[in-house]
Amino acid sequence: MEQIADVLVIGGGIAGVTTALALLDSGYRVTLLDRDEQANFGGLAREAFGGMFVVDSAEQRRVGIRDTPELAYQDWCAFAEFGENELWPKRWAQAYVERCTSDVYAWLKDRGVRYFPVPNWVERGQYRPGNSVPRFHMVWGTGQALMDVLIAALERHPQRQRLQLRFGHRVTGLLREAGHICGCHGQTEQDGRAFEFRSDAVVIAAGGINGNLARVREHWHGDWGRAPDMLLNGSHRFADGTLHDAAQAYGAQVTHLDRMWNYAAGVRHFAPRKPDHGLSLVPPRSALWLDWQGRRFGPEPLITGFDTRELIRRICATERPYSWQLLNRRIALKELAVSGAEFNPSIRQKKWLAFLCDILFGNRWLVDTLTQHCPDFVVADTLPELVVRMNTLQGDGSVSRAAVEQAVAGYDAQLDRPPSLMNDEQLRRLDYLRRYRGDRVRTCHRQKIVDPAAGPLIAIRESIISRKSLGGLQTDLQCRVLDDGGQPIGGLYAVGEAAGFGGGGMHGLRALEGTFLGGCVLTARVAAASLAGKPMLSDPSGGPMC
Repeated sequence: MEQIADVLVIGGGIAGVTTALALLDSGYRVTLLDRDEQANFGGLAREAFGGMFVVDSAEQRRVGIRDTPELAYQDWCAFAEFGENELWPKRWAQAYVERCTSDVYAWLKDRGVRYFPVPNWVERGQYRPGNSVPRFHMVWGTGQALMDVLIAALERHPQRQRLQLRFGHRVTGLLREAGHICGCHGQTEQDGRAFEFRSDAVVIAAGGINGNLARVREHWHGDWGRAPDMLLNGSHRFADGTLHDAAQAYGAQVTHLDRMWNYAAGVRHFAPRKPDHGLSLVPPRSALWLDWQGRRFGPEPLITGFDTRELIRRICATERPYSWQLLNRRIALKELAVSGAEFNPSIRQKKWLAFLCDILFGNRWLVDTLTQHCPDFVVADTLPELVVRMNTLQGDGSVSRAAVEQAVAGYDAQLDRPPSLMNDEQLRRLDYLRRYRGDRVRTCHRQKIVDPAAGPLIAIRESIISRKSLGGLQTDLQCRVLDDGGQPIGGLYAVGEAAGFGGGGMHGLRALEGTFLGGCVLTARVAAASLAGKPMLSDPSGGPMC
């Protein structure tokens, strides 16, 4: 047992790294404990695409987008569907839209992070309003470049001697004396050796619960019915909720664990690094989305970019909660993508020419890699042959050839009509999406499925993939963890996904995307400022709240 630091930070993802960096700025002695190996320092953020939700950025203004915190908060509340008594989530949501530009976007830019020149427009809303303007700012270099910048700032910090990094340390519980959290205990991953560390304060930055599929199923939201038997893991393998339990043991309030941000288009990783390892596809918009029997979802077709949560609800409402997407190679070359750094080498390696070639001529490397190696892809020259291979993959003959042929024939027949007579909701949305320059370059123009010049045909079996926890430890606007009575627990703080990205659930039911990495950075800086006695956020309760 040793007094080794002023502050212990538990977790080496973006929230933990940012917390440590900001504490060093204030001269604190910091020990950061991470369960993973040093080679994986940076956590899930290092593997991420690297998108940031930003309001009124230079990139927005450059392309003529007018945005304000008031408009962003209005969109946020509409998408979140906050309950009347969700005080802290609302306050954190309001704080985020007001501070994300100055305290996340600009702060990172000052450290060398760069963004794509055109923001993406995601989560536009379907039955409820979503992002009314594009706000998703992609980091040039993906999450890997983002974490490289932050970790380099740690290593080059003038106060680097005040920082200790301990990898392979699994924290299983907290220490408390006289009602104050004063450290933690656990075991090392390599040899199971017990340890105890003491400090004046502890910051939990260990992620959510979504890497633990048993807990994901336990907290599956009632709107989604029964959790699928086939559920893939797209979260960090150590995001298992252990620190939630440790904090709860001392009275911490954990809220909204049934609120998650999962994705509908998961496929099995062909070189898995963890159990049930999945890849989250960016679903091609010009593909037909079919249910487990090969019937097109309807009457409202499924198409990504509007409401991710609704996609999952629709798929989970079927008898078998998985789906198929049917497309051809031309669509795949232009529209297919995998979320994250691993399968976006031109962006990750910051190669503009290679990236532009992917946009202009299609990402042949990605399409070839997935069709040749991913077990959830099947390819054929004709629809009958494709259905045979779909059934071979599934192993039970559940896909109906008649249903698939009917879906494709009906869709392609619409494309034989002049545009003024087309009557298909998916085609209407595709035309709408192509009006924005950021979507036009990645969306086919009225492409049929069966087209001899665009083949071969491709079918993708897609499963729900677990990703992020929207709930977590409830915190106030200083990131202090609150007990069941709403009072701060002395010495205990939570940041990032562990805190539901702020307040135990600042997103409500849905996220506008890009608020996860941004929420990690903001909560980390707020926690460090609070520990330094210089609170960044004031209580906005006097202003308008949804």
